[in-house]
Amino acid sequence: MNDFLEWFVPCFIVLSIFLIIFGFAAFMRYMKYRETVALAEKGLLRQRMSNANGRDSLRWGIIITSLGLAAGLGLCPIGLFSGDEEFFVAATFLGLLPTFFGLGLIVIHWATERKKGAEE
Repeated sequence: MNDFLEWFVPCFIVLSIFLIIFGFAAFMRYMKYRETVALAEKGLLRQRMSNANGRDSLRWGIIITSLGLAAGLGLCPIGLFSGDEEFFVAATFLGLLPTFFGLGLIVIHWATERKKGAEE
C-alpha cells in the first residue's frame, strides 16, 4: 500500500495541476467565444489586436527560456547533492522542457524577422 501511495500521490498532484491549467485555458477560450458571439448578434466585430511586429514570440520566448533555466539551475544542484538520481533526472527534465520551448519561440521570431527583411 505504501508503494502505491509513493507513486500515486505525485502523479495525482501533477495531473491535477495540468488539469487546472488546461481547464482554465479552455474556460477562457470559451468565454472569448461567447463574447464574440454576443458581439456578432449585435452586428459588431471584435477588434483585432495587431501582432504584425512579432515581438510577442520573442518576449514569451525570453520569459519561458529564463524560467526553464532558473528551474533547471535551481533544482539540478539539489538533486545532484542529495544523491537522489531520480530527482536529478526529473529536475533536469523540468528545466530543459521550458528552456527548449522558449528557444523554439525565439527561433520562430528570428525566422519571421528574416523573412520580413527579405520581403522588404
